[in-house]
Amino acid sequence: MRLPLAAALVTGLITLPALAPAPSASAADGASVAAASAEAPAARSAAPGSNAAPAGRNAARRVDLTRWATPAELGRGTMHGTTVHRGRVVLSQPSATRRLGGTRYDAGTWLSPWTAPGFDYSELIASWSARTPAASLVEVSVRGRAPDGTRSSWDVLARWAANDQHLKRTSLGSQDDDLASVNVDTWVARQDAGLRSWQLRVTLLRKSGTAAKPKLVSVGAMSSRLPSGTVTASAPGKARGVVLDVPRYSQMTHQGHSPQWGGGGQAWCSPTSTSMVLGHYGRLPRPAAYSWVGAGHTDPWVDHAARMTYDHSYRGTGNWPFNTAYAASLAGDAFVTRLTSMLQVERFILAGIPVVISVSFGRGELAGAPISATNGHLLVVVGFTASGDVVVNDPAAGTRAGVRRTYDRGQLENAWLPRSGGLAYVIRDAAHPLPSPSPGNW
Repeated sequence: MRLPLAAALVTGLITLPALAPAPSASAADGASVAAASAEAPAARSAAPGSNAAPAGRNAARRVDLTRWATPAELGRGTMHGTTVHRGRVVLSQPSATRRLGGTRYDAGTWLSPWTAPGFDYSELIASWSARTPAASLVEVSVRGRAPDGTRSSWDVLARWAANDQHLKRTSLGSQDDDLASVNVDTWVARQDAGLRSWQLRVTLLRKSGTAAKPKLVSVGAMSSRLPSGTVTASAPGKARGVVLDVPRYSQMTHQGHSPQWGGGGQAWCSPTSTSMVLGHYGRLPRPAAYSWVGAGHTDPWVDHAARMTYDHSYRGTGNWPFNTAYAASLAGDAFVTRLTSMLQVERFILAGIPVVISVSFGRGELAGAPISATNGHLLVVVGFTASGDVVVNDPAAGTRAGVRRTYDRGQLENAWLPRSGGLAYVIRDAAHPLPSPSPGNW
């Protein structure tokens, strides 16, 4: 169904220009059709490990996730115009003003400590959870240090708000000015040696003259340095025979929906996968939130998720942190990380936590998939067979009935680990603690 709502939302929106051309909406997210098998890998695939890690089968995968999510952790940050109140960083006494898109904002900042993952990283992906009532937003920026101590400039990763009545949430383009550049949601080191440490800055903004109180609930970043080449399938572990009860939604049933937010179909694998995990916890949005979708829509909460995760610079719903920020507002906690094998996914399944993973594959590389090839697709791992193969909810199926699939463990690991670097969304509620102990990437 084509919806007229976009025209009603144009008045009063802040349009923040991209700093680099965005890809077409058809390639922005989701399962590519068979013709994609002849294309180059998606630009957002993981960078090779270069000289910091050997290439080849099962070489070391270096991943670190550092987060600030508790009152004590958030209190370790440096604050200007903000304070920690009731466990969240709030804009208290704004310390600056900003002008964005013709609108003036009061602003305050939270600055993380400098963080060194223990290796020289080549990529960094931030993720956050925030509350942005009325005309307020958060801006997330990063800077880093090279091994020789050189410090980069600040690069803006996102300007984000939970709703879109006042802001077109957006990434900011390449910003390839010194030591690193921004590739949609990923900060990529420009030099072979990588970067040694990093620092995040979160700016909380509200329209001047209003009393809106944006809040930062949690923030962090995953840094990584990865080998290239195929991997040998991991040996099945303790999750053999465990399959979680995760609802099945098809992205393809939304073909042609809401062209202003990507048009459904092949463009919506990410919000569809995110919605399946929210449905698992009973944390889908309330009907009032998606009443704009209209009657007769299948799974209208998927349309809503697409709208709430849409990146107006990237022109798609596949911005990874935008999906976890949306999920966190409903489930309680969500973040982007990289996992190092299906054995780590098994630990989440045993904890009752389905995992969204990012894959790409060519013709014949993933038997039983509903599409023959893709240069970028997300699906949900929901469990494992008794022999250790992977049970998934693949939203690329044409109907709900076809969403549940079983993939060969080795084939899926090779569509995931070398292609996206093992990228994963971890989404959970309070009833499902993270697996303990953590190896450092959650």
